[in-house]
Amino acid sequence: MSAVMNQPDDGLRPMLLDDIDEVMDIENRVYDFPWTGEIFRDCLRVGYICWVYRDDNELKAYGVMSIGAGEAHILTIGVKPEAQGQGLGRMIMQHLIQLANKRHVDKAFLEVRPTNRVAIGLYQSMGFDVIGKRKGYYPAENGREDAVVMLMQLAGSDESS
Repeated sequence: MSAVMNQPDDGLRPMLLDDIDEVMDIENRVYDFPWTGEIFRDCLRVGYICWVYRDDNELKAYGVMSIGAGEAHILTIGVKPEAQGQGLGRMIMQHLIQLANKRHVDKAFLEVRPTNRVAIGLYQSMGFDVIGKRKGYYPAENGREDAVVMLMQLAGSDESS
């Protein structure tokens, strides 16, 4: 007898307004300077690409990306602390990149705190390169913190005709 195992990404689906409370629970636990629920509602309202991952009816991860002018901008990724280290951040990132590719986007950008070494390692392992920094981008305990700007070249419009 063989068991059928669910694929890890089976729980991926678009974010709904009803998810915001659970998203905010994660957001408030993983970020010192979290987004507000209103920011997430605005992202949904304006049509940003917002996805969540649920496992056993529990929201464990989310991601938000905007697309415009042939570019994707990954705005935020969050993984419930108890679920970190299980590949969920990578899964959400891969899904967002896949959606960007389907929309023929050429480039994906993101910003990350230079102190967030785990995230930088993940992004580099996925093909993102450091291309610069944004001075004073993030709020910090004692003022502002720079952001590392990263870029991934995507298939985009380079597909063969």
